[in-house]
Amino acid sequence: MLQYILETSVYPREPEAMKELRQVTANHPWNIMTTSADEGQFLNMLLKLINAKNTMEIGVYTGYSLLATALALPEDGKGKHNGSFDFIFVDADKDNYINYHKRLIDLVRIGGLIGYDNTLWNGAVVAPPDAPLRKYVRYYKDFVLELNKALAADPRIEICQLPVGDGITLCRRIS
Repeated sequence: MLQYILETSVYPREPEAMKELRQVTANHPWNIMTTSADEGQFLNMLLKLINAKNTMEIGVYTGYSLLATALALPEDGKGKHNGSFDFIFVDADKDNYINYHKRLIDLVRIGGLIGYDNTLWNGAVVAPPDAPLRKYVRYYKDFVLELNKALAADPRIEICQLPVGDGITLCRRIS
């Protein structure tokens, strides 16, 4: 299914700069950390839909998601931080996601979005305790589960968790 999506609607419309960066990143030893092409397309469309002008990204790796964000900004998008953010994307150290959330909720405007990447964590969030998992997947699993639980209970946001890429949870600040 994913291959079909990539071949029919992602790769044919992928901007050349993103395609080149994706191909370079594929040769990097830590290429598993990159944002997937379908997630890049999703972020780009999402930012256009909400008319985001002031964005922040935490955790850049080779910059694929950052490039998707930059290409989505309108001509009057902000080059410098000025006021609250329309959109914040977090794809960083999973053991600090809760700490990021505590700070970011005050930085995003009411009605703005925070996107947390990897919230399905290689499917480990539903794996039984004795499932064979890579060491780093097992280590970060509890942090991701803790984040998912905290976001679901946070009355300041509405959430939507999607199976795009390795899972992305969108949080819309409502208060």
